[in-house]
Amino acid sequence: MDHAALLDWLNTGDAAIRYQTRRDLQGVDDPALKARIATDGWGKQFLDHRNADGTWGRDFYQPKWTSTHYTLLTLCNLGFPSDHAKIRKTVAEIAPMMIAGDGGIGTSRGLNKSDVCVNGMYLNYASHFRAPQSQLTSVVDFLLAERMHDGGFNCMLNRSGAHHSSVHSTLSVLEGIKSYLKNGYRHQNAALQEAAKTAREFLLIHRLYKSDRTGRIIHPAFLTFAVPAYWRYNILRALDYFQSVGHPYDTRMADALDEIIKKRTRDGQWRRMAAHPGQVFFTMEAPRKPSRWVTLMAMRVLQAYPQAVMG
Repeated sequence: MDHAALLDWLNTGDAAIRYQTRRDLQGVDDPALKARIATDGWGKQFLDHRNADGTWGRDFYQPKWTSTHYTLLTLCNLGFPSDHAKIRKTVAEIAPMMIAGDGGIGTSRGLNKSDVCVNGMYLNYASHFRAPQSQLTSVVDFLLAERMHDGGFNCMLNRSGAHHSSVHSTLSVLEGIKSYLKNGYRHQNAALQEAAKTAREFLLIHRLYKSDRTGRIIHPAFLTFAVPAYWRYNILRALDYFQSVGHPYDTRMADALDEIIKKRTRDGQWRRMAAHPGQVFFTMEAPRKPSRWVTLMAMRVLQAYPQAVMG
């Protein structure tokens, strides 16, 4: 397919894909189409699976992919309307119930220690759905306290200890910081901007997927594109973050960008890789088949970094 045909294909997908395609690839913000994310397709299906009290699954974090936590994260990533009253009510009820002894959001009630990665994801969707600043203050303080000497984050630091940051945790925190700053919150802004700067550098030092010591691939899963990604890191998700904050091209992105180009099919699309194991409410896109979500992400990354396409 040529570029125009790819856009036509994307614009026959779910409302969330159509809205982001028009906004990010065609430069048209369509509020009416954005509103349809809550009433059509995937967004409506997630709403239809809510419990009577507005939550999902058995608990805040259980079972993994059908929990309240991961459902809200997915809705956020779909661009679900941030002013949706029922979703905002659910988000506002999380912190009073789930705040841990260290000020972060716990994965179950009454914990003393919370998880950095979970709190990065929570900050992402809680900011998107405009949780009160008072509910985010201790989460921000907790995350900043967990920043490591190498500039990144690791969810094991406050539990069993860690000597090196994790790309999984670092990217989740970066996405949370982006959402928090984008939505106008003010607490610890300067410290968060500095933390984001060093966290991005941590990822770039690793060329987004390689050991900074040996140059070898850290894990082959980083080169696979499952959507939703949930907490799991991959290079497409990382580059999509970098383009979303307007980060300029860096030569240390080149290898990861080459890997994305290599995975483009002859039709110019990208496939969804095998789904992460675990129960889901419904299948959003078939594994190992052309994926509008992955293709959208790849196209906006390559649009932001044309140096990769030009070689």
